[in-house]
Amino acid sequence: MLGNTDLTRLIFGRLTLDSIPYHEPILVATFIAVVIGGGVVVGALSYFRLWGYLWKEWFTSVDHKRIGVMYIVLAIVMLLRGFADAIMMRTQQAMAFNGSDGFLPAHHYDQVFSAHGVIMIFFVAMPLIVGIMNIVVPLQIGARDVAFPFLNNFSFWMTAGGVILVMASLFIGEFARTGWLAFPPLADAANSPGVGVDYYIWGLQIAGVGTLLSGVNFLVTIIKMRAPGMTMMRIPIFTWTSLCTNILIVASFPVLTAVLGLLSLDRYVGTNFFTNDLGGNSMMYFNLIWIWGHPEVYILILPAFGVFSEVTSTFSGKRLFGYTSMVYATVVITILAYLVWLHHFFTMGNGASVNSFFGITTMIISIPTGAKIFNWLFTMYHGRVRFELPMLWTIAFLVTFTLGGMTGVLLAVPPVDFVVHNSLFLVAHFHNVIIGGVLFGMFAAINYWFPKAFGFKLDVFWGKVSFWFWVIGFYFAFMPLYVLGLMGVTRRLRVFDDPSLQIWFLIAAFGAALVAIGIAAFLVQIFVSIRNREALADTTGDPWNGRTLEWATSSPPPHYNFAFTPVVHDLDTYADMKKRGFERPMHGFKPIHMPKNTGAGVVIAALATLCGFALIWYIWWLAAVSFVAMIAATIWHTFNYDRDYYIPAEEVAASERAYADSLAARS
Repeated sequence: MLGNTDLTRLIFGRLTLDSIPYHEPILVATFIAVVIGGGVVVGALSYFRLWGYLWKEWFTSVDHKRIGVMYIVLAIVMLLRGFADAIMMRTQQAMAFNGSDGFLPAHHYDQVFSAHGVIMIFFVAMPLIVGIMNIVVPLQIGARDVAFPFLNNFSFWMTAGGVILVMASLFIGEFARTGWLAFPPLADAANSPGVGVDYYIWGLQIAGVGTLLSGVNFLVTIIKMRAPGMTMMRIPIFTWTSLCTNILIVASFPVLTAVLGLLSLDRYVGTNFFTNDLGGNSMMYFNLIWIWGHPEVYILILPAFGVFSEVTSTFSGKRLFGYTSMVYATVVITILAYLVWLHHFFTMGNGASVNSFFGITTMIISIPTGAKIFNWLFTMYHGRVRFELPMLWTIAFLVTFTLGGMTGVLLAVPPVDFVVHNSLFLVAHFHNVIIGGVLFGMFAAINYWFPKAFGFKLDVFWGKVSFWFWVIGFYFAFMPLYVLGLMGVTRRLRVFDDPSLQIWFLIAAFGAALVAIGIAAFLVQIFVSIRNREALADTTGDPWNGRTLEWATSSPPPHYNFAFTPVVHDLDTYADMKKRGFERPMHGFKPIHMPKNTGAGVVIAALATLCGFALIWYIWWLAAVSFVAMIAATIWHTFNYDRDYYIPAEEVAASERAYADSLAARS
């Protein structure tokens, strides 16, 4: 006979009322704010009867452009959460002097810095680059969609499932207190017995499946679906960087899946892969996680490099300088990304020869990166440079990323790394390249391709306000950390004994406040632009006088992208089309075969998320039921053949004539 306690444990696993952190005032206040904000949003959507529209046109969409927009919206929402964590950390460190314990308890602070890293890398930077690739890549290669449209929708919702689990840890249980890579033995069951590491594992496993499938999708799309005449050396440079990024995704994310699977076995089954008991070794975890982790850095930065190449060429009014060398540099970076991972643990007794090899390869990888910077500078040289918003972000990147790159070369020297490893110098370097490279690149991309996605530009005034607060705030926030790192201050500390350090943390906190204003200005920019969209409208498709194929269709593009598959004759495809007269056929339209929207991706990802939640809390019956339901839904979708439709030729013709009329009116 089962007692009440046993029955409760069987039904709810580890989930109890004590799992809700109602004793934490900060979390209670956050929960109340989220409930109120969520209630307002749900109420507004219900009042205006938008749920049906969102389900039919967005949530179930297989249109690569709409999926790209949903990725970017998800990333912006998570940017707010991740930056809130950053503000809390900076405030805590600025306060915790002269005997003060600050306002964050130790266990809460540890969760905050762990969640901040996970959210910013996996759920801000990754969705941003995948979203931009979704919108742009098929248009740049002349394709009507990605190779596997349903898989694209499913990949997004798996990423959203990972977000849901990470956000759930804020209010139900706790998040990992291990840092953003959950190193054992701190992450094993003995040292982290709660649900925090399990939230980490299953959030990343579910989101990682989505990222891996997205990588396969784009790899096939770029290799197999290019327009006639678009040889490999005529691919736009952004698509080249996307191709190399997805090669890295397909090669490295299975390693992440495997290492998190082994950590799961250590925690759930009692194996000892990463502990010294029974022959385990934590160094194996370090090697595996960084064999994924360092290519991940280039997964993030390579698409940004592609963005800067497109922006520099467009706003200099010139072809990109050294296209061939840019392609080779991108490929070399892709290869070398796998030969530098060990520089993340120079200090762990690998020996002089091993450290020397990885130090040299780390220095070598800076050479193709430096070549790219010179190519962008030479593109601007003697060009007619227009200082539009995307170009401003690019110039800020050139200065900021160069500084971050130089500190990276410094860290590549093992004796120097022994001094500054695990210090705030390392934190400053990492943020220098990720914010100065990836985030600045994504802001450039959003401002550059926003009119292509929506048919109107973003407001310039608020865009410049956001730009200047971001850039100035960045330097105030992270330059002091270089100084503190050289003074020997290690990262992840919550309180400090030396009062002379406080001024540097106060400056860093001031910088974070400036960045907060920059983020707020970006949100205002979006709001003002939507409100004034008629004044900012440009439906002709080419507001910037662009040079590549995505500008050869209306803004926003129709469902089918191109009524006739374009034929490519030159690297600067659209510039070449305009030179040839850009005559669009106005007859001979045929019905266009397109995939239907489907809710299967939402359902399967929701079941996967439910299964992950059940595994986190040891609710075994729910895990089994949701897993079986997920397999059944997948099989049902596999045999559901009614997933296609045709856009009538008359509708295609009407859309093309309207676009031709807008071109004529503009000219």
